[in-house]
Amino acid sequence: MFKKVSFLSFLTLLVLGFYSFTNNVDPIKYKCMVQMTNYTGEGAYIVISLINPKGDYEETLYVQGDDSEWYNTLESWWKFYGKKRNNIDAITGATISGGERTISVISIDDSKINAGYKIRFETAVEDQEYYQTDVEFPLTTESIKGKHEGTGFIRYVRMMPY
Repeated sequence: MFKKVSFLSFLTLLVLGFYSFTNNVDPIKYKCMVQMTNYTGEGAYIVISLINPKGDYEETLYVQGDDSEWYNTLESWWKFYGKKRNNIDAITGATISGGERTISVISIDDSKINAGYKIRFETAVEDQEYYQTDVEFPLTTESIKGKHEGTGFIRYVRMMPY
């Protein structure tokens, strides 16, 4: 009896020991508010991307605009996404028009913060301009809490932990 209990205790400790060495980092969720400028015309397509330290696209975090027919108007992102065509159904929402605001929830792996990554907001509106870096900022613990001004269809972006 003592050997069985001792063996089970040893086995339990062994499993727990291995589990403690695994990297189970859950992504952190952030509320992301996008306030648009007062432009006229169709709703904007917005892509929120994680940009790696080399300046390349690493991950699509969110897409405002669920009609894939217009994704190619987001030219730089389309070069990345169009090759892979990952399933983005779970991270899409409707377009957003001039003067409106929207709040979405995005997930970012904690290991990307303070590691040279950036967040990019890319925008396009049918028959109007395309802004590859409407908003872009370094992914740091300080900058992720700030207000970031846009250069195109986005007036500003604010993020906060969810």
